[in-house]
Amino acid sequence: FGTGADSARQCRLAQRALAAGGCRLSGAAAIGQFGADPGRAQDTGRNDPGGGRNTGRELIGLQEVGVNQVEEYYDQISQREWERFDRHPTEFSVTQRALCDHLPAAPAKILDIGGGPGRYAIWLTQKGYTVTLLDLSRQNLALARSKSSETGLKLEAVMHGNALDLSAFPDESFDVVLLMGPLYHLVKEEERRRAIFEARRVLKTGGRLFVAFICRFAIVRYDSHALPLELMENPQFTTRVLENGINDGALGFTEAYLAHPDEIQPLMESCGLRMLDMVGVEGIVAGHEEGVNALNGPAWEYWVDLNYRLGRDSSLRGASDHILYIGEK
Repeated sequence: FGTGADSARQCRLAQRALAAGGCRLSGAAAIGQFGADPGRAQDTGRNDPGGGRNTGRELIGLQEVGVNQVEEYYDQISQREWERFDRHPTEFSVTQRALCDHLPAAPAKILDIGGGPGRYAIWLTQKGYTVTLLDLSRQNLALARSKSSETGLKLEAVMHGNALDLSAFPDESFDVVLLMGPLYHLVKEEERRRAIFEARRVLKTGGRLFVAFICRFAIVRYDSHALPLELMENPQFTTRVLENGINDGALGFTEAYLAHPDEIQPLMESCGLRMLDMVGVEGIVAGHEEGVNALNGPAWEYWVDLNYRLGRDSSLRGASDHILYIGEK
């Protein structure tokens, strides 16, 4: 990774990028050392004379090159992606609470688009729902099959595909659609809209759509306590994130779009959805959840309830790393 200041800077970028993807570096205190983490970042790019980075591939939403880049990323970290909610249980539990409040009765048909290795799909199947899992990563899908088999459950279908093309499904096929991840990787607005329209198309009239966004302030919040000099030293990145919502994908995570909380409802309304709720799923513990995570029993449930309540307060949504929109067709 080079030496001196350049190496230190690359390590800081990797820390930030991995954090955006819900990951942490192991051995980050040693410059350039990522430990024995199978999901560690690898720098395969080259320096850009213009002051940026060329990663060796042009990332254009989920067009062919972008699809390959995102698929490769998740193929490399499928086990870490399965374990992510063990590290961030507030996000998982608050999202489950929102799902329970807005789902129709089982055995309603659910399409989980970009559902990764199936944490939500398997949980919903356990609750009696009929769940089809679709994901871009074949390793995620293989892990989902293995984990569902371990529980003695069978998902309705486990399919390889991406959010921009749901042509395998007829119009109005599902009672519920989950789109909790794909929009992170769609940098162009027209592609985000296309994914939403496709999800809406396969949703029955009156059905529920759950859409997840990474909050624009998540990386800035992470930098404030882990990499406080980075924003000052890289003003172009700060401007790019705060004004355009673009994470440059320098190391460790794909290029990503980070949504401003105020843009979500207008976007979804313009795509023909009526908002039922919106939740910042970390509540107020984003970036400092360790104390709450150590709780169990009634104390843990108290904090899940409190974070769900606070996460629904419009003045606090931006305090979360992830925002969940719930809408109706």
